[in-house]
Amino acid sequence: MAVSMRLMRFGGKKKPFYRIVVADCRSPRDGRFIDQVGTYNPGKDPAEIRMKEDKAIGWLKKGAQPTPTVRQLLIRTGVTKKLAEG
Repeated sequence: MAVSMRLMRFGGKKKPFYRIVVADCRSPRDGRFIDQVGTYNPGKDPAEIRMKEDKAIGWLKKGAQPTPTVRQLLIRTGVTKKLAEG
């Protein structure tokens, strides 16, 4: 089973709010997911990113592939640096 870390959209029209989830790559964007590892709110200035770093690192070590947007969020929060350190 291929697992990916991706965004799940919530919020109203023109007011997006996202959860960062780990899901099977075959499931739909807002469908079933395995675990929630954070949130992303681009509506605030600056954008608010909350990440459960231990969960995110654990899933990356297990082989979860982040989407390009989630990869940028992981870089912004410093999770990729912690993953590289050990």
